[in-house]
Formats: sequence, C-alpha cells, structure tokens
Amino acid sequence: MKHLGSPSLASHPLKDMVVTGSDDRLWKMWALRDGDIIMVGEGHTDWVSGCCFHPSGTQLVTSSGDTTVQIWDLSKGGCVLTFKGHAQAVWDCSWHSCGDFVASASKDSTSKIWDVNSERCRYTMRGHKDSVSSIEFLPFSNTVLTSSADKTLSLWDARTGLRVCTFYGHLHSCNHATFSPESNMIASCDTCGVLKLWDVRQAVPMLSVDTGPRSANQVAFDHSGCAVAVASSDGTVKVVQPGLGQLHSLQGHGETEMQSVAFHCPAERLLSGAADGTVCLWTYGASASMFSMERTA
Repeated sequence: MKHLGSPSLASHPLKDMVVTGSDDRLWKMWALRDGDIIMVGEGHTDWVSGCCFHPSGTQLVTSSGDTTVQIWDLSKGGCVLTFKGHAQAVWDCSWHSCGDFVASASKDSTSKIWDVNSERCRYTMRGHKDSVSSIEFLPFSNTVLTSSADKTLSLWDARTGLRVCTFYGHLHSCNHATFSPESNMIASCDTCGVLKLWDVRQAVPMLSVDTGPRSANQVAFDHSGCAVAVASSDGTVKVVQPGLGQLHSLQGHGETEMQSVAFHCPAERLLSGAADGTVCLWTYGASASMFSMERTA
C-alpha cells in the first residue's frame, strides 16, 4: 500500500480493510488481502492528518491541514458533511461509539465536539496551552482523551465540554495518547521517544519506557492490552510488553520515519505507516518476538 507522504491509519471495525490518509490530500481504502485500492476520497485541500471509521463501518471521518473535519458516506464514496470552525490545522479526529458525535483536535490549542445530526459544533474544549496532538473517545462513555504539545494529557466530559483531569509527567511535547481495551490504562508518547502507561483513575504514571532518542509518534494497544506498539522516527516499530518487561524493534521501512500504528481486528495483525507513504502489515503469534512481515506495499 503506497501513499504520498506520511499516512494516518484506520482499521475497519468489521471488514478486512484499512483506510490511509496522507499528504496528497486524499484518503484511500485498501483491501488487506491483496493490497488493492477499493475507494479514494477527494475533497480536502490540504494533507489528511487523521481518519476514523463510524462504529458500523459505513461512514468515515477525516481531519485535515485545511482546518476542516469531513464526514464521508462510504456507500456513495463522497463527502456528505464538512465541519468548519478550527482556526488552524486539525491533527486528529475520533468517532463516538453511538455514531452521533465526532471529536477533533487542532493546532489552535482547542478540541471540538461535533454533532453529526444537527451538523454543528456542540462544544469547544479549551485548556491546553499548545497544539492538541490527538483525541479519542473512551468507548461507550462521555469521556474524551487528548494529548498536547504542552506536555500534558487531559480527560474531558463531552456532555459539558469541561476538563475533568490533567495528567502531568511528560517532559516533552506529547504526540499521541490512547486508551487500553479495558479502559483502565492510557498509553502516551512524546517527541523524545518516551512511552508512558497511566492509571486512569489515579491519573499517575505506572510505567515509563524510553524508546528514543528519536520521537515516538503514535501508540496502539493490541486487543489483549498486553502489548503496546510505538511508531518511532528511527524507522522502527517498538513493541513493548510491560508485563514481561520486554521491548522488541520491528524493522521493515528502512530508516524512514514511522508515523502511525494500528492493530487490526479480528486477526492479530499490526499495521504501520511510514513517512515515505508505505504501509507494512505484520502478523504475530503468542509474543511480540514472533512478529513477521506479511506485506509491504
């Protein structure tokens, strides 16, 4: 799978497909079985920074450097709704489990909750002191997680737009944060390659792993919650197994910066996206040391 520039990744919730968004202003849907392009979305006027499937897999939300968030109907292959309101580039987007709301994170230091049905901004969440790098809804809840270049993570109440909690501990700009499958932990990473695991209830770090010195750009839990993948600017994917105290490096993109990682369900496969536009598909067995590259395209 090949794109122009750094691809963002989203795994389809039900089918063996993946969407990538990139610097070429397009998003593309690929079949994992053979790497063929199924669909191409054209409409953004700047790079596509993030993408996320509707829980049913029938729609897609994308974020872009053009400051907009777009909703796409996959049965028609076209954009059906564009949200405008951010003052600068939008870095990331996320879809709520109910499918009625999307969230966006922007370089303008704000995040927004958008109502898909009323087609308006429900709340603008202010509090971060620098660019908001990532955003994610906690599944089946009203909690939103953000990471920021101000070195913090925050939890927000999507019903009020107010901040509930702030996580302090990173010494450098945070690039990404995500919930564990059981929602009791958060993994986050920063520009110096530090991965942190946090206790959600206590808002304190449980573990810190140095995967640097190069930047760690995105993190993802596997579906058991026992392994965390990190996309590193040194050209590798780091796989950390906290319970075993192990760290493995997967090399498949050469020295090209890794920008994104995502685990694909139901099969235990890992997707990694690099700055040169390539996407690697990895399979693994019982442990992270058993990863093998299935395809590079």
